[in-house]
Amino acid sequence: MDKRYFSDKLVEWYKEHQRDLPWRGTQDPYRIWLSEIILQQTRVNQGLPYYLRFLEAFPTVTDLARANEQQVLRLWQGLGYYSRARNLHKCAKVIVDNYKSIFPDTYAELLKLPGIGEYTAAAIASFAFKEAVAVVDGNVFRVLSRLYGIETAINSPAGKKQFTELANSLIDKKLPHEFNQGMMEFGALHCTPKNPDCESCVFKKRCVANQQDLQDKLPVKIKPKKARNRYFNYFIIEYNHQVLMKKRTSGDIWQSLYDFLLVETPRAVTPKKLIPGNEVLSDLFKNRKGEITGFKNYKHVLSHQIIHATFNHLVLKAKPKRIPTELEWVALKKLDTLPKPILINKFLIDHELL
Repeated sequence: MDKRYFSDKLVEWYKEHQRDLPWRGTQDPYRIWLSEIILQQTRVNQGLPYYLRFLEAFPTVTDLARANEQQVLRLWQGLGYYSRARNLHKCAKVIVDNYKSIFPDTYAELLKLPGIGEYTAAAIASFAFKEAVAVVDGNVFRVLSRLYGIETAINSPAGKKQFTELANSLIDKKLPHEFNQGMMEFGALHCTPKNPDCESCVFKKRCVANQQDLQDKLPVKIKPKKARNRYFNYFIIEYNHQVLMKKRTSGDIWQSLYDFLLVETPRAVTPKKLIPGNEVLSDLFKNRKGEITGFKNYKHVLSHQIIHATFNHLVLKAKPKRIPTELEWVALKKLDTLPKPILINKFLIDHELL
């Protein structure tokens, strides 16, 4: 397909069909950056309320940099992939401290910032500063693989290189922002993963997938490794309208978020089997008012892990004199202020503890 024909038709399509989204029509790199970070691994309709809440809480990159991490994580709660939020906060501080609150205006310089990879750097550089560098995301992979009949796996190093080079060779040098927006929008609205609208497609006569009925076979993707199962046994230890909470540390999922006293096991077990071999639980169980109250099990699916969680409620007669240093007492009425994994938040809402 002729490169000029493709870029002209794409930009023409975009001008007619683009959605009215709050981060479009702006050249403010802060707003563009914020929207791109939120929309990674997140659908537009889910990410939009978060984008608006972040802008309300932190209108500028300086406001975001001055916030504490707990505020940022609390606003992010429910979006998952919390490293995005931590990197967002870290990056804001670097921009304020090292760049005097002014975003770098080139793709190469943007790549030096924490949490900004090739995709996000290209988006900011092209949308805010009109640099002719192609954005390559899942939508772009799908559109190009179908149009050109490319069977190289999109999640392989060779595939990433091939599609990036192709996208950069196609980009409209005069309208890079509209070309990139058009590519992503075309994939999101028209050349969709399932049931693409090939009949009304402006490229249907030149699209290899359409001509050879390959829509269901392209793009090619290497299957990920099988997700591993993990078994979380939570104990909600309550005394005088307070519960013991723990701030999760680095090296595992949900870093810097809060959950309850946790015992992880290699397989599902009943809570009473855990108590005799656990010094902390044994001491707490002797101090109980009644039996442990168990709740329904929860299954929480992450990208490469499946969490099987049980929640067990234990009310104490007296406040323990000693608790592990990683645990702290939190009033029930203040639980809502803590940043928590969506699994914990769902449990609290289901049982009207929030």
